[in-house]
Amino acid sequence: MAKKNRTIARERRHARVRKHVFGTAARPRLNVFKSLTGIYAQVIDDMEGNTLISASTVDKELREKMKGLKKTEQAKAIGQAVAERAKSKGISSVVFDRGGFRYVGRVKALAEGAREGGLQF
Repeated sequence: MAKKNRTIARERRHARVRKHVFGTAARPRLNVFKSLTGIYAQVIDDMEGNTLISASTVDKELREKMKGLKKTEQAKAIGQAVAERAKSKGISSVVFDRGGFRYVGRVKALAEGAREGGLQF
């Protein structure tokens, strides 16, 4: 029961944030989701409803890099990978959507990795 309530509370927080955070073609939304085992990031154009770029710890290209790293180190590497992929598509500025999660730990590490990779938000 506690797990359901926790998930529902996160979804409510995310819905509250999404009222104000909106991605456009010029400045798409960088969405973050974390599970117990992995972290996922997507760059989304909300005007068209398209995912432009994605990266995660289960991504085939990045899976080998993740072995032996701690979860926060994995998150930072995912942030850098998203930034690199965004740069290759010509995206330099995004709106950060933390997905209802607190801005600490893995979420913060992903954001810092994306900033180091060259994304602005």
